[in-house]
Amino acid sequence: MTDLVAIARSLFVSGKGLLAADESVHTATKRLASYGIDTSEEMRRQYRDLFLSMPHVEDYLSGVILFEETLKQKASDKKLFPNSLSARGIAPGIKVDGGTEPFPESSDEFITKGLLGLSDRLAVFKKQGAVFTKWRGVIKIEGDILPSSQAIHENMKRLANYAKEVQTAGMVPILEPEVLLQGNHSIIRAKAVLQETLGTLFSVLEEYSVDRAGVVLKTAMALTGSDSSKKDTPEEVAEATLEVLMETVPRQIAGIVFLSGGQDPDEATDNLAAITKRAKDVSAPWPLTFSYARALQKEALEVWKGKPENIEAARAVFLERLKKVSAAATL
Repeated sequence: MTDLVAIARSLFVSGKGLLAADESVHTATKRLASYGIDTSEEMRRQYRDLFLSMPHVEDYLSGVILFEETLKQKASDKKLFPNSLSARGIAPGIKVDGGTEPFPESSDEFITKGLLGLSDRLAVFKKQGAVFTKWRGVIKIEGDILPSSQAIHENMKRLANYAKEVQTAGMVPILEPEVLLQGNHSIIRAKAVLQETLGTLFSVLEEYSVDRAGVVLKTAMALTGSDSSKKDTPEEVAEATLEVLMETVPRQIAGIVFLSGGQDPDEATDNLAAITKRAKDVSAPWPLTFSYARALQKEALEVWKGKPENIEAARAVFLERLKKVSAAATL
């Protein structure tokens, strides 16, 4: 029998975190195009390989969240990406949700699809080497109007459904109820929405009899909206975020990973460092680390530009950022 708790806890090795390399074809295409890079399937493979085949990446990553396309592609060592990662002690995971669609009861909000046929897909992903999974729900803030309680509850219900199916399939679910950074809301409003979202999530998980010791929470930080002129200090972010987590998250879960959610690399690093320090001050009961995408990749992509002669320089930049984020997670 698969020891889900052991797998979940293995993602929380001191100084290591997760690389979120699970951008869909659409998102990866947009990202590459924004750097003037060709957007073919082969270039998407090279994009993944730039990061996943980098020497010594295993010193800073305990796991990588992949997209379905990447599971079937080969790294520069000619092994399939999941096998290449596993051989270096990095757990391969897979994004399993089907993206978002408009919420029928509130057209300005979104719900995540992908439950239909999930159990069959999970069986395939497990055979392909994935040991954990991820599902993202999207919570949008707009003044005091959004999010609606209905949209929060429906998204959390789907996360709970997903988690139960994943554990039944013998894999670890990462639950990502992302409170979006976009908007002009205050940090106080973000904190209130994050609190309602996480409180609802763990209430619904209990209803679905999900084993909390075998789940990982991937959460946003409490932040002022990106359209606001106010900039939070790292200490403000840490205090607001930890206050919510301490009030809503059961101590039994395997751990918490933070998403960067549109923050620039320095901001995401500095905020994580402040959260790590604050967590120690308040004796937070769970291990904490990072699960970043753009905040880890952005600087390297600016150097790489899709050109083979830039790979070494781009990897050096990526390694430097990884070291900084790793240090921020282990203060």
